[in-house]
Amino acid sequence: MTEQSAYAAAGVDIEAGDRAVELMKAHVARTHRPEVLGGLGGFAGFFDASAFKNYAHPVLATSTDGVGTKVAIAQAMDVHDTVGFDLIGMLVDDLVVVGAEPLFVTDYIACGRVVPERIAAIVQGIAAACEAAGAALLGGETAEHPGLLGADEYDMAGATTGVVEADRILGPDRVRPGDVVVGLASSGLHSNGYSLVRHVLLNRAGWRLDRDVPEFGRTLGEELLTPTRVYARDILALIDAAEVHAISHITGGGLANNLARVLPDGVAAILQRPSWTPGPVFQVVQAVGEVSQADIEATLNMGVGMALVAPPESVDALLGASQARGLDAWVLGETVASSGAATVELTGAHPRT
Repeated sequence: MTEQSAYAAAGVDIEAGDRAVELMKAHVARTHRPEVLGGLGGFAGFFDASAFKNYAHPVLATSTDGVGTKVAIAQAMDVHDTVGFDLIGMLVDDLVVVGAEPLFVTDYIACGRVVPERIAAIVQGIAAACEAAGAALLGGETAEHPGLLGADEYDMAGATTGVVEADRILGPDRVRPGDVVVGLASSGLHSNGYSLVRHVLLNRAGWRLDRDVPEFGRTLGEELLTPTRVYARDILALIDAAEVHAISHITGGGLANNLARVLPDGVAAILQRPSWTPGPVFQVVQAVGEVSQADIEATLNMGVGMALVAPPESVDALLGASQARGLDAWVLGETVASSGAATVELTGAHPRT
């Protein structure tokens, strides 16, 4: 028995992996920036750092993340070209909130069995999201784990690196009482809280993914696979259009917990729930699951994908620039002086659709 056939007998198909690489090459190539050296298939990716010579004091920023249990929906639906947007959104939008331009991404896909067309569809989505973010997909790894993952199961993660001028780093040190908090709408659930959503709608309520949901105007599965909005280029444009002090990417933990991360001690944010209406998916999850307001706000983004903290004189410019880029933006609230650690309070009640 040859070594290759012995490996195949153990459940690892090297030829399928090679075919997957061939299928994904064109998608990856479309993401390449001028600074990328070489092509796909080497042991490492190269990015020409001489591009940083135009910076007075370049600072590198890095982030790593995954998609979470949303991949279970993709697998059940047999739709694999959308979760790449979820991965890239979780990665580059953590970078851009500090003012960093995302430069490149690497990805990791672990699967029970390499199906070349499925891996290529996953990477197609990742590459399309990288294009949307202006980041190069520099390389990655596909690992076959028979016996650890089911034949049709996979998980994915990635890492990204960006650069920002040292004196343009955004964060809590810039925030002052009297700043205004501007919200940017999410495209839906994004990639957080799916353990709660699956528990409430699929397990407890017994809903099927092919169930037509009138509030959504489509099936449950189609709604749950709505890709994460990738804000990177939008945010870079907004911070060029007006002064911004800090930005929060609203991911796991919800709006209050994530916004508090970019506030300094001695400053609180007061947000007004009546200023926006969460989309139908949030209302359905809360109603069907009988989830308390506190629990759902501590888990889901409730329709807010980003929160920008800016001086009052920047608000009109930020709202105008957002509208020009097709972003739904509005004033969420303001910051006030407080004592002790940073806090965020949501007041009032959301309008109902």
